Amino acid sequence: MPATDFDAEREYDDDQFSAQGVFKSDHLKAVCGYFEPGQFIPVHAPDSDVVVHVREGTGVVREGDTDHEVAPGDVVAVPAGVDRGVRADDDSRLEALLVTAPPPTDAEHEPVREGLRRGVFDPHGGDD
Repeated sequence: MPATDFDAEREYDDDQFSAQGVFKSDHLKAVCGYFEPGQFIPVHAPDSDVVVHVREGTGVVREGDTDHEVAPGDVVAVPAGVDRGVRADDDSRLEALLVTAPPPTDAEHEPVREGLRRGVFDPHGGDD
């Protein structure tokens, strides 16, 4: 079983959130997510469950129509097919463990890529 040190994996990117892979199989994917203030994973709805555990910082985890304000120690689970996204607050870095089961497909990540290209948290809602 892999063991990961969150601090050793830490890598921030000035342009977009950074996801450092921890584990991946046909059934599950786990990444350490590092977000500079205001950075995000755009809202998308893949056919996989996700659990987000916040380690440091503050932000928002979108679950359907609900934005959960999160802080260290918080856990948010979002079922498959439901809109989800993660955004760091404008004044705080955010670090979180994100676990998806099963891993989303490349096609299911297209809304993420599109949202990052456009610089919007919710590509369907046109915000930001």
